[in-house]
Amino acid sequence: MPTPNVEQMPSRFDPDIEFDIGLGRGDALVVLGCLCLLATAALGAALGPSGTAGPDPTAAPPAGADGERTTVVGVQGVGSYVDGGSVRMLSGSEERWRESSADVYFDVTRLDNGSVLAGYLSGGYEDCGPYEAPCHRTGYRVIDPEPTPEVVAEWSYPVRNRVASEVHDVEPLPDGGFVLADMEHERIVIVEGGEVTWEWEASSRYEAPDDPTRTDWLHINDVDRIGEGRFLVSVRNANQLLVLERGEGVVEVINADHDDATDDDGLVGDPTVIHQQHNPQWLGDGAVLVADSENHRVVELHRTEDGDWEPAWVLEGAAGQRFDWPRDADRLPDGTTLITDTRNARLVQVNESGRVVWEHQLDYRALPYEADRLPSGEPVGGPTYGDADTAAASGGSVPVLTPLLRLVSAAVRLPRWVGEVHLLSTLLSLGLIGVGLVVRWRD
Repeated sequence: MPTPNVEQMPSRFDPDIEFDIGLGRGDALVVLGCLCLLATAALGAALGPSGTAGPDPTAAPPAGADGERTTVVGVQGVGSYVDGGSVRMLSGSEERWRESSADVYFDVTRLDNGSVLAGYLSGGYEDCGPYEAPCHRTGYRVIDPEPTPEVVAEWSYPVRNRVASEVHDVEPLPDGGFVLADMEHERIVIVEGGEVTWEWEASSRYEAPDDPTRTDWLHINDVDRIGEGRFLVSVRNANQLLVLERGEGVVEVINADHDDATDDDGLVGDPTVIHQQHNPQWLGDGAVLVADSENHRVVELHRTEDGDWEPAWVLEGAAGQRFDWPRDADRLPDGTTLITDTRNARLVQVNESGRVVWEHQLDYRALPYEADRLPSGEPVGGPTYGDADTAAASGGSVPVLTPLLRLVSAAVRLPRWVGEVHLLSTLLSLGLIGVGLVVRWRD
């Protein structure tokens, strides 16, 4: 048998020789990157949260008809902040009905007669006041669910802009009127018999631009009646909640003013306490529950002895998943908290320790704005929590990767299983592909 000429045989480890399968170095890196990318997606989807959570055996019995948890949900849009809105009624996790004739819906409240009151914005109107037709109008609608969902009443006004000019919140008053947050003109108004009968203008406290309809100035996004002639108002862009009294004006500021180089008049609150919040709930004198949206958490604030407000209870996630831009949190009479986790497209109900007692996953690309558990809705007053620190339920955060993941999720609807590990693996995979393409081009 002839002896092979060893000196003429290439080493299998020679880096200048292509693989036996015909791949050069660049091609091999591209293939490896693609395989890593596919493995990240496959393993993430297989091992990520399922979207359901088992009930807590210590939780109070479900509330609602026939023992089911009944929930009304305002969905701002589907895959968009300006299109695909709907009002939905759920029994447990089963959808009973849906009304989707408006571009977007926001806060929802069931009225005593069974109909649903909802803040909304929609386009295609010809009655446009000072603006060119067709235009958008915003205000509130009343939806009668029987026999099929139908809008039976509407009050609205034209707006200059499609975004950041909407009525995000409207609430019924005991005398039959409605109080609403007018974001277009940055004011609180009471509507009775289809006419504005009272208003409070934010310019009485904050320094207004020449025309607030041309800029997202304060973004007043919520108002709740908390007593006779008393209202809790959310001024999102100032990171503040105001207690407002008819005839008196602002009588208390939650998260009072502090120095901030980005604010011209100094009237802005500490963003580490609350940052661009939504849908606060008055739990009683000295306690308020807030969806601390830009801090991606839910906080219960308590008034301290010196009059400041500080977080007494903080929750940053549930069911092993961090919150992503939560925009509503309601403390229910049984002591649990119903949370609208917007960019994760889910509703979660938790107890004081942060354990999930109910969870509902909406459509993958839905943007829920607010949810009310019936029959209580969002009550004024409710059980308060102590100094229970449940931030650990979120799994913590990772420097650089967590902020980057938030930024990506704000622009692109990500599957709910995507976390920092998947983002890092994806970046490494894309890096391998990029390097492989460069090497291939140079070769």
